[in-house]
Amino acid sequence: MSETVAIADVEVRKLRHDPLELLARAVQPVLWLLVFGQVMARARAIPTGGLPYLDFLTPGILAQSTLFVSIFYGIAVIWERDLGILHTFLVSPASRAALVSGKALSAGVRALAQGVIVYLLAAALGVHLRAGVAPLLGVVVILVLGAAVFVTFSLVIACWVRTRERFMGIGQILTLPMFFASNAIYPISLMPGWLRAVAHVNPLSYQTDALRSLMLSQGQSAFGLGTDIAVLAGAVVLLVAAGARLYPRVTR
Repeated sequence: MSETVAIADVEVRKLRHDPLELLARAVQPVLWLLVFGQVMARARAIPTGGLPYLDFLTPGILAQSTLFVSIFYGIAVIWERDLGILHTFLVSPASRAALVSGKALSAGVRALAQGVIVYLLAAALGVHLRAGVAPLLGVVVILVLGAAVFVTFSLVIACWVRTRERFMGIGQILTLPMFFASNAIYPISLMPGWLRAVAHVNPLSYQTDALRSLMLSQGQSAFGLGTDIAVLAGAVVLLVAAGARLYPRVTR
């Protein structure tokens, strides 16, 4: 744990030196809520089970911003390799699992910063948010778990492709299908059968489902909050193990 926290601290220090990055990344969720959300709420074209559409959308956009912040994290590993930083990490006493887990934890911090922005905007737009310490702590856990899933997945991809150009291409191919093949902007029940099957194996669906039940005063979990947490935690464990095993490959 101490090694993981040390690696995460290194990454968070980078964020403190470049806070404008968070503001730049906040533009996308703001546009989704202010433009897409407002228009679709007026259109009333998507059935959301009694929830106002903007309420339904808000947790999905928070999950989406977590995905977009995290999925391109692997490119930083390739940059670290080119700058020689990665070799320093690999010869340090820290375990490979700690190196991967530390980066996942730091991405969770970035996701929390996005969460603050989305919460403030949602409150200003009149979204019915759930109050209380327990729901907020639950949101924090789900954001960190979701970010960890997508960061470790990103690191696994980086270990396989090992070049920035290939990574950017694959990252762009993965992000939008993962977003649209989830319950972030419409219920899974509206999807055709083949897309429902994809949505049920998509970690973003479980993160969105958990956030929807924790954030909204009338929110409910379609899968069950315990199932959501178990799926996300299980994915983190598997991907950390895979990333720890593959991490040295990126240097070859």
